[in-house]
Amino acid sequence: MTTTYWTTAEGPLGPLLLTAAPTGELTSLSVPGQKGGRVVQGDWRQDAGPFREAEEQLAAYFAGELQEFRLPWRTEGTAFREKVWAALDDIPYGSTVTYGEIAARIGAPRAAVRAVGGAIGANPLLVVRPCHRVIGADGTLTGYAGGLDRKVRLLTHEGVL
Repeated sequence: MTTTYWTTAEGPLGPLLLTAAPTGELTSLSVPGQKGGRVVQGDWRQDAGPFREAEEQLAAYFAGELQEFRLPWRTEGTAFREKVWAALDDIPYGSTVTYGEIAARIGAPRAAVRAVGGAIGANPLLVVRPCHRVIGADGTLTGYAGGLDRKVRLLTHEGVL
């Protein structure tokens, strides 16, 4: 069994819960009340050490000084989810794409849009992997595991709204 390290970082979205692998890669970033978000477990080890760079980059992002995160991370999901999550990395700061566009980018059929939405909803790295930049085909701000109010705040911060 591997040790999970954790810390919290204050930010405009509330206290962020960050977890990391023993090798230092970020494994999750959750917000309070997040659908499917992580919660601290009794066998996790609290240690801010592995998170210094993540905290610095998050602070710079929220200060408007950083547009692209450059952090080592490791996620674990199905091959399909990993492909969807990797597609999130290509959405530029200050822009949005639709679930259908993500499906097309990964070579999935149009009928896979719901599955794409499910994979995006399971993204373990909120903010860092910008799932908040994915919107409905009609331009509506559909779904966000961290809550639509936070999605609005992030898109407003990036100048989209």
